[in-house]
Amino acid sequence: MTDDGFMGPQWQMDWTLKAQAARDTLPENVRKMVDAARAELVTAKGPYFRGIDADADLPHGMKVRPVESSKPKGARIFLFDNGHGWMTYTFIRRTEDPQIVVEEVFWQ
Repeated sequence: MTDDGFMGPQWQMDWTLKAQAARDTLPENVRKMVDAARAELVTAKGPYFRGIDADADLPHGMKVRPVESSKPKGARIFLFDNGHGWMTYTFIRRTEDPQIVVEEVFWQ
């Protein structure tokens, strides 16, 4: 927990049924990439990844961008496999039990 009472990493993560089903149908090597992206998200200092090069500490081939630049606390897209796959997620900031919700998983 931080000084302002807000819990810090490790964040909780939940998946919509659609996102979980999409993840489960991916090939094993891609599921491992999704799991690596998940690990990066739940341990990130701030899951919004705001600012210039805020995602610079992510492994090669991973980036985070806002879905809409006009909504700084809105949904994010987590690109993995050099942009061949992505997860869209939102972060629900609560004092107790803050949570990341994965809404979509895609890989091509």
